[in-house]
Amino acid sequence: MQAILFDLDGTLIDTAPDIAAALNQALQRLGLRPVTLEQVRGWIGDGTRASLAKAVRAAGVPDHEVNAQVNALWPAFEFDYAQCCGEHGRVYPGVRRMLERLTGAGMQVGLVTNKEAVFAHRLLVRHDLNACFDLMVCGDTLPVRKPDPSMLLHALQALQCEPDDALYIGDSAVDVRTARAAGVGVWAVTHGYGGPLRGDDAPDRTIDSFDELARALTTHRGLRVSIF
Repeated sequence: MQAILFDLDGTLIDTAPDIAAALNQALQRLGLRPVTLEQVRGWIGDGTRASLAKAVRAAGVPDHEVNAQVNALWPAFEFDYAQCCGEHGRVYPGVRRMLERLTGAGMQVGLVTNKEAVFAHRLLVRHDLNACFDLMVCGDTLPVRKPDPSMLLHALQALQCEPDDALYIGDSAVDVRTARAAGVGVWAVTHGYGGPLRGDDAPDRTIDSFDELARALTTHRGLRVSIF
């Protein structure tokens, strides 16, 4: 095991409260009804711009007008979300300790997320997690996004790591499909936004807490360094 890669939203950080606050500010500008936090949790995973499109559609804007409304709203939304990014959400318990110990043990740690880079960077800085990652591949790093495996393969190439020597940890069916397409093992946290993952979207393993993850990694596929 040489590298461990993580999803961001719903895996390491509960970002839904930040996104919901920015979305509702955008909808208010159009005089549209607000969205709920539970709605937002179900929309996260395809990138922030996609969440804005889903919110506009849910507020009653006809499908043929959604793209135009999103384009008109995006500059103000981008500003609003940048301001509140990291203000309302929280890092899940055990994340910071786990990342610091992985780094201290010499493990390569990467972030592969569909969130746009400007928001991902700001989020990590505000939660003081930016030093825990060797690289980030974001939703606008490449022309494609998850579940296209190119994002994971791009990260592995940068880390000079083979797929068999890596593990991806996420929270959704999109994460599982991405990892499988890249030939990478995949584990899923149970606290995320993706809900129960079953059938073809079932991960190799589920993790209830990051303390459990730390213990599991000490014995998984030959990893023998201590992270406790």
